[in-house]
Amino acid sequence: MYNGIGLTTPRGSGTNGYVVRNLSFVKPPPTDRNKKFEDFSDTPKQRKANEAILEHDRKRKIEVKCMEYRVQLEDEELEEDIIEEKVQEFREKLLKEKVAETDAKDLKEHDTHQIAAAKEKANEKMKRALRIDKGYVEGAAFDQELQEKLREERRAKKARLAESNNSKRRRSTSSDSNEKRRRRD
Repeated sequence: MYNGIGLTTPRGSGTNGYVVRNLSFVKPPPTDRNKKFEDFSDTPKQRKANEAILEHDRKRKIEVKCMEYRVQLEDEELEEDIIEEKVQEFREKLLKEKVAETDAKDLKEHDTHQIAAAKEKANEKMKRALRIDKGYVEGAAFDQELQEKLREERRAKKARLAESNNSKRRRSTSSDSNEKRRRRD
């Protein structure tokens, strides 16, 4: 017996006493199988880059450049006050500059937030290239009720445009005919 499961003793049972799973048992199919394909709102979510981590990493890179500049100035044997002033000016200049875009291929595997930010920009670029609007819902093309509703809205909009164009034409033709009558008189 193991943890209260199985026979206390195999004597007289015709078995060796080991607990074995039943290989002849067939599990029934899951009942929620159809629900998975009907709901298209559960699209894979792209993880957002944490802006605080990105900003921290940017500042860290600036400080590394400042330290390299400081070492370079110290090698030139300048006074400490002058070095401090030049490094501070260099730091302010770097903080004001916009960070150059880094290619996602150049990033390391542990730069997850930078990779996520690059992926977001690439996805936005692709959406603009494919002219996908912001209100697009993935899987909406398979929702028949929604598609019928959108068709009706387009038809109504087209009918309103046609009606407004017809009324403009009537006004313009009536004003043209009035001018012709005036010319004749």
